[in-house]
Amino acid sequence: MAQPPKLTDRKALAQNRARAERDALFLHGQAIDEIKERLSEVNRTFTAPCVVTGFPEIWGEAFPEARVIEDGELLDIGRGAHDLVIHAMALHWASDPVGQLVQARRGLVPDGLFMGAMLGGETLAGLRTALAEAEAAETGGLSPRVLPMGEIRDLGALLQRAGFVLPVADALPLDVSYVDTLALMRDLRAMGEANAMEARLRVPTRRGVLLRAAVAHDATTATGDGRISARFETVFLTGWSPGPDQPQPLRPGSATARLADALGTKEHGEDGGKR
Repeated sequence: MAQPPKLTDRKALAQNRARAERDALFLHGQAIDEIKERLSEVNRTFTAPCVVTGFPEIWGEAFPEARVIEDGELLDIGRGAHDLVIHAMALHWASDPVGQLVQARRGLVPDGLFMGAMLGGETLAGLRTALAEAEAAETGGLSPRVLPMGEIRDLGALLQRAGFVLPVADALPLDVSYVDTLALMRDLRAMGEANAMEARLRVPTRRGVLLRAAVAHDATTATGDGRISARFETVFLTGWSPGPDQPQPLRPGSATARLADALGTKEHGEDGGKR
């Protein structure tokens, strides 16, 4: 079976995360609060949770009863070892996200719950555009600088491909105000989200590229008070490992009542005739 292309330089990612500043991890705080709220709405007590993350300190504090493991390509997770797996703000860095989801599902007991939080959707769409246009203008070419962001519909489909049932994907947007685009770029580094793509340039970005991108992004995201706005979109994924007591879809042709009867209407054929 062909291996997926290597998206992430794991060594560079680890270095970026090691330089992250606790005060800049507000997206993790938002994800933690949201996941806790969603878990409170599930009518179940979880006794063997596991958290997959590149930031074990903050997530371990939030879920002290959980086993916390690294988001490496091969997860240190035993088959059927957990009734809850949380993939915490790391899936957007996975070279093989389906592989990560499959491993998480295998680590769940039957009818176990998976919850994931990752950056996606419209996250930094304006900055991605500004950097691409600036680099093309300054150098005549393009290099990978900002992660491709998965769309909600596609990410929901990944849950199904990985074998989860009752999959749900939704997004929580957050607009953040900055002094300017250069401050946003500094904050990304402080978050541990700087460029760690395998195909990135291995030389410093030209100053002209950054300045041109900053000017363009400042102009398109100005808020009217001398600041700029940047959107982060956290996508939340929820799915259950297959279990014997879950609701199952009916077999085609096994219905015992007609939809028209339930709706109190008359059923018509394609030719307009009544049936």
